[in-house]
Amino acid sequence: MQNIDLSPFLENHSWSFPVPIEYGLGRIKEIGHFCLTKNCRRPLVVTDRGSADLPYINKLIDSLTKAGLDSDLFFNVSPNPRDIEIENGRSLFLSGEHDGVIAIGGGSGLDAGKAIGLTANNSYNLWDFEYERTSPPIAECDFPILICIPTTAGTGAETESTAMLTDTVDQVKRCIWHPNFKPALALLDPKLTINLPSHLTAWTGVDALTHAIEAYSVPDLHPLCDSIALQGMELVYYCLPKVYSDPNNISARGGMLVGSCLSGIAFLKGLGLAHAISHMIGALYDTHHGLTNAVLLSSVVRFNASVLEKKIPKMASAIGLEDHSPERFFTQLENLMIELEIPKNLLDIGVPSGCAQQVAELAVRDSAASTNPREVTVPQIAAVVNSLL
Repeated sequence: MQNIDLSPFLENHSWSFPVPIEYGLGRIKEIGHFCLTKNCRRPLVVTDRGSADLPYINKLIDSLTKAGLDSDLFFNVSPNPRDIEIENGRSLFLSGEHDGVIAIGGGSGLDAGKAIGLTANNSYNLWDFEYERTSPPIAECDFPILICIPTTAGTGAETESTAMLTDTVDQVKRCIWHPNFKPALALLDPKLTINLPSHLTAWTGVDALTHAIEAYSVPDLHPLCDSIALQGMELVYYCLPKVYSDPNNISARGGMLVGSCLSGIAFLKGLGLAHAISHMIGALYDTHHGLTNAVLLSSVVRFNASVLEKKIPKMASAIGLEDHSPERFFTQLENLMIELEIPKNLLDIGVPSGCAQQVAELAVRDSAASTNPREVTVPQIAAVVNSLL
């Protein structure tokens, strides 16, 4: 196991790539100041139902009030955000004459906030922003200010406008975004993750690890994302067991939050089959996204093994292994899941038997399936799902 110096994560840092990022302990108290520097004076705070009553929401709103800013709170957001919820949030944004969005929470809160911001100041349909479509002609200045504050070290969604939403008509998840819509600021405060329950720490942490592994596995040449993925993988793998066993280890919490952010930047390159399947299982059965990825990860990496011969040694090195063989790497991932008490099959997280064909038919059309390192078919995806039922 590698030994990483985590002391720098106890200090404040400011970074400008790929968007302005402010890192440090307790920096949520500065949110009012950050809004004013971005010329945002009436933000809409967006989070999920489970986070609405948590202390950090009160701290955020208190900071806004002390800075002389008016705000509203929108929290009618499901664990897998739905299109109809985004429309309700957009209506509140418009009726409140807001000029910015503060998206705070885990993946659901961030995705909902970004989606509301995408649609707030224009008349386009939500699905006009679908990732694989030609983006609507909207200038950067026509989008509201967006500030993203992750409260879990897993989503990695704080530096881009991409959001995963459930289409309630077709019962699938779709990715939306716009190239001209970027967060004006990502605020990384490790203190916000301290009270995260151990099971959510594990589930969201493995989501970050999955981001790094799948992004690095995408076969396209992208040296920037590849290097970032390996750095994110190293931090997450090293810090996750530490914060799982010792939730108050603030330096490791900081390492996890930065590792998650790096892994999220890396997946601009693409993702893979674990996410393609997880997206559709989440849309159909409302499972936790990170937990679903955690159950799937080892099986998907083994499925892709035949095309990862050159990549596995570098991934093995990133997680501190001296033996760079594929089997050692797979076994180490599986041991980590055992240590984090991840269920061994999909049945244990509420996915019914007999669903593999339907999930596969939906997953094969997911954008993450198109960047999986090994070409996939419906029968192959169904076989992976069936192996875990």
